[in-house]
Amino acid sequence: MRLLVGRALSRGGSAAGVPLWAAGDPADERPILASGAFGHAVPGAGPDRAVLPGDKDADIAIVGAGYTGLWTAYYLLKADPTLRIVILEAETAGFGASGRNGGWCSALFPVSTKRLATLPGSSREAARAMHWAMQATVNEIGLVTAAEQIDCDYHKGGTIVLARTPAQLARARAEVAEAHEWGPGDLRFLEPDEVATHVHAKKVLGATFTPHCAAIHPGRLVRGLAATVERLGAVIHEHTPVTAIEPGRAITQYGVVRAEVVVRATEGFTPQLAGQVRTVAPVYSLMVATEPLPDVVWDRIGLAGRPTFSDHRHLIIYGQRTADGRLAFGGRGAPYHFRSRIRPSYDDAPRVFAGLRATLRDMFDGLDDVEFTHAWGGPLGVPRDWCASVGLDRGSGLAWAGGYVGDGVATTNLAGRTLTDLILRRDTDLTRLPWVGHRSRPWEPEPLRWLGINAGLRVMTLADAEERLTGRESRIARRMAPLLGG
Repeated sequence: MRLLVGRALSRGGSAAGVPLWAAGDPADERPILASGAFGHAVPGAGPDRAVLPGDKDADIAIVGAGYTGLWTAYYLLKADPTLRIVILEAETAGFGASGRNGGWCSALFPVSTKRLATLPGSSREAARAMHWAMQATVNEIGLVTAAEQIDCDYHKGGTIVLARTPAQLARARAEVAEAHEWGPGDLRFLEPDEVATHVHAKKVLGATFTPHCAAIHPGRLVRGLAATVERLGAVIHEHTPVTAIEPGRAITQYGVVRAEVVVRATEGFTPQLAGQVRTVAPVYSLMVATEPLPDVVWDRIGLAGRPTFSDHRHLIIYGQRTADGRLAFGGRGAPYHFRSRIRPSYDDAPRVFAGLRATLRDMFDGLDDVEFTHAWGGPLGVPRDWCASVGLDRGSGLAWAGGYVGDGVATTNLAGRTLTDLILRRDTDLTRLPWVGHRSRPWEPEPLRWLGINAGLRVMTLADAEERLTGRESRIARRMAPLLGG
């Protein structure tokens, strides 16, 4: 998250498609994405990992070398070092959302505690247990990265979500009230003078604050995890796309990996697997990042404690102050592409990038002359009911985890620990959480999927504009909330 890795840029330019997080050791100039989706070489770290050399037998086959697959391998090998684990990755470890996200290691789950309580077999207590498990997971990641010496700039500064219109203020107060009803009551409402102790933003009417979030460097975390699981005995084959997953088999053009358990850990790229085109919708989230900012600018912005930040608008935005003094900022707004297509060109959306830069400048003083050096994006996985899930079909040996809707940095760790318990047949508190075994219904076939998702994105954009103009809550957005994890 901290190193400038793009080509030399003119004032106001940006390295479109190059994640800020793509660089590793600055002395290491090996291209890790030279033939990948970004279309050009990116300086970075990591060994060249071989493709699958042919058919292979394993105890566990994991499809996808992002956070989900790597955390699963990590906890399985810590529990049983004798396991033969093969991880198959279509590109390079961390190529997807794990290497492109906003670095929020948070206790957020894509649906509310209230919605979790309504899942089949769930209850109020089960939903509260999920809430507490997510909070504990934020700390777990800090403990593991310290123990394994993974330097990912982990800093637990919490999250502050600003209210900058009367409608946002009403939502902020309602969110705190609901949190106190359902959880341990650690989400706080902040008055404007309290907000100023965390961040100096414009048009602030209040905010919510939770301590349960750490800012991280996503690239360093995923690369460190990959190296750690290899040291523990896992084998990672890169540039080995899996075309189909079947009971006991992960099928690639280079050979078949046979295993008792096959784990699908492919998130937004899941529709590229045979028979999975309607499992999740790959929706793009995009980011921009500034040059390292001087102290005089940071004095005007604040964020000295490095809380992650957002506001209570409908169309999601997210940001952090990086360890090397940049603003990294992202949001939704890019369209969903027909038939769940994923293409390199979709990572580059100039209109959305311009909107993100404008949003940051509207939020903070002192950014008019700041250079934005990076702009990038990628797909995340959205299930039909917005509810992430994890599970293992014991009869077929097929396991899965995903559907994080962008809240995956911490949730993937919980998924890895849960899959470990399921695979090793351990009955634990984690295997009894309400997301275990949940099956979201498939997305509608096209063109209904394309029409519905893009209509929803448009409605949320219009709702934010309506609220800025009227100061009142958008009624159409309120009607959409039950469809969006509310």
